[in-house]
Amino acid sequence: MMSTNPERPGIGPELGRVQDVVRPPADAQAPAQAPVPARPADGWWQRWRAGWSHLAFLVLDLPVAIAGTLVVSFVIAGVAALPALGFGLVFLIPTLWAAGALGHLERLRIEAFTGVVIPPRTADPATPSWRALALSPTRWRATAYFALQLLWGYLVGATVLSALAVCLTTVAMPLFAGAVATAGWTILDVVTVTWLPAQVVVWLAAVAGVVVLPFVAPALSAVDVHLARWLLGQDQTRRIEQLSSRVDTLTHTRTAAVDSAEAERRRIERDLHDGPQQRLVSIAMDLGMAKAAMGRDPAAAQSLIDHAHASSKEAIVEMRQVARGIAPPILTDRGLDAALSALAARAGVPVRVEVGELGRLDPTLEAIAYFCVSEALTNVTKHARASAAQVRVERVRSPAAPGAVPRSQIVVTVSDDGVGGADPLTGTGLTGLRQRLSAVDGTLTVFSPPGGPTVLTAVLPESAARPSSDVVS
Repeated sequence: MMSTNPERPGIGPELGRVQDVVRPPADAQAPAQAPVPARPADGWWQRWRAGWSHLAFLVLDLPVAIAGTLVVSFVIAGVAALPALGFGLVFLIPTLWAAGALGHLERLRIEAFTGVVIPPRTADPATPSWRALALSPTRWRATAYFALQLLWGYLVGATVLSALAVCLTTVAMPLFAGAVATAGWTILDVVTVTWLPAQVVVWLAAVAGVVVLPFVAPALSAVDVHLARWLLGQDQTRRIEQLSSRVDTLTHTRTAAVDSAEAERRRIERDLHDGPQQRLVSIAMDLGMAKAAMGRDPAAAQSLIDHAHASSKEAIVEMRQVARGIAPPILTDRGLDAALSALAARAGVPVRVEVGELGRLDPTLEAIAYFCVSEALTNVTKHARASAAQVRVERVRSPAAPGAVPRSQIVVTVSDDGVGGADPLTGTGLTGLRQRLSAVDGTLTVFSPPGGPTVLTAVLPESAARPSSDVVS
């Protein structure tokens, strides 16, 4: 980069003042952040009240077990009837679909009563539709869940319901002391307690049961939660593999982005040093000699001034060449539509520009989309031998998994009617674009058969982390 020359007064002090503005004072400290108050732990009263929701959840395991009995019975019947010319599919396919729907309701029940959110399993979009009818892993896993729930639901549901019924009715027995004074207390039609001290002991045990059961219920409902996570929720192994692949991709793209930025910085530094800086030094020397010769040789001074004027024009051209790869002011001020229109007006072939209703995008996306079009039009002018080109930018909603929010993408398409035959694996321009796009999880595809046409498509996913409303127009 250009260094400060101590023999040229006026440059050093101004540069120092600019650095003072940019650099924060040494004694400046970052404002202290207020400590985040710790969430108070739930007391025994809150846990006891929440336990009743878990008790209700466990009691509802009984109807879930009944539904599981029906699902498993119809699946077994369908599988058994498959050898009869596939007649079992009449039972099997609707039952599997019902199992998938009941699995969705089961996840909602768990969330409503326990507060645990279980993300659904996402189906593989590459699975053929005919295979998804009867061979969907999600529906078969839901069937396996209800098969296990059949055993667990009957056991825990009946046990919890019986324990609640005995405890609550026993606690309420003193309200009916006159009616049961002679007959005694009959518990589950098995044990009859007539002796008063024994009734007191049974009543105290029932009170203890009412107190203890809400604390035990979360541990029992955790079994349902773990079963649902295992069979109805996302596959953790696959999720870990996806996250690992995502980390590898981000590491690669980050390295590519850092290398690209460093290479761009070195290019600008080298071009400034070799071009405009030397030109400005020459202009300064010509103006200095012209100033000295102004009194004694006006003709020579005029010649030096003319030479300095011509050199200044050349310096402007060199500065424009150095500034390639830097976003133009029109992109920052007026947005992508105006910047692409100005870019098309300077192209070597007629270019038709179509920009959808995008509004102001994230500045990074706008810059990447602009440079994609700029590089593509440059290639069209240099290599395509085309008579016309077309640029189209639009927002496209990408398909999302059930229950997920669909994401939008900015699709940039540049096509021409040239000779084609472009190789996307060669050329530093397309390589740089691919690195720019990969830094924001974008993709670049080039379709260019021999004889044309050539179509370059860049897809940039919009990120919710940096909304376009932050852009000040």
